[in-house]
Amino acid sequence: ATERIELGTAVIPTWGHSPDVLAGQALTAQAASGDRIALGIGLSHEPSVEARYHVPFARPLRHMREYLDVLLPLLHERQVDVVGEIWSCTTEFVVPPSAAPPVIVAALGPKMLKLAGARAEGTILWLVGPRTVAEHIAPSINAAAEAAGRPAPRVVASLPVCVTDDPKGVRETVAMLLAGYNDLPSYRAMLDREGAAGPADVAIIGDEDEVAAGLAAFADAGATEFAAVEFTVNDADAARTRALLKSLAARG
Repeated sequence: ATERIELGTAVIPTWGHSPDVLAGQALTAQAASGDRIALGIGLSHEPSVEARYHVPFARPLRHMREYLDVLLPLLHERQVDVVGEIWSCTTEFVVPPSAAPPVIVAALGPKMLKLAGARAEGTILWLVGPRTVAEHIAPSINAAAEAAGRPAPRVVASLPVCVTDDPKGVRETVAMLLAGYNDLPSYRAMLDREGAAGPADVAIIGDEDEVAAGLAAFADAGATEFAAVEFTVNDADAARTRALLKSLAARG
């Protein structure tokens, strides 16, 4: 069992999780884990939401704003009384003492980045390359946080990572397994910003030096953290990837 590693969700779709129920679950997990939860939430995507829940993916910005109107008071004050157009809630919690978990909002577009910077602790990304972080993500969310008088936000980058002697083969596997992301408008927009044809082009794949350099590029771009998704196809690559990540994490 771990004692210090932060446990993050990336991400819980808001359309299928009532904010008051999620707040109670997050506070329970926070108390059980010794205050190590980071609560990553996001809108998901129109095709996924409408196919699964049979509801219209309408007014997503207002949806997230009102979701935070319920979620944040419950996490910080254990009570809420709010009436909105989409989300309303009046309740209070009696839960074990714990710190409010940081809320990290998945945000890619300018309006959602502005909301994340103004209301949340930061954002978590997926399939966003370093150039897009430097030119779009970091400037947008940092400006929003500064305007709101909030601390500098967390920018958590996340990509498939693999240390391997067969980068071409691994990239082909990434391209096959993640092909569906090409058809999701928000991800497609980020890939286009990066000049990437698809997910395989932004994945960090290669030998130890190449992967280390790829990760370092995100720190230079303005990401505060990197959540590696180990994407390996054999035990040898898995061991090398884990060893490199452990080594880099130990350096800080």
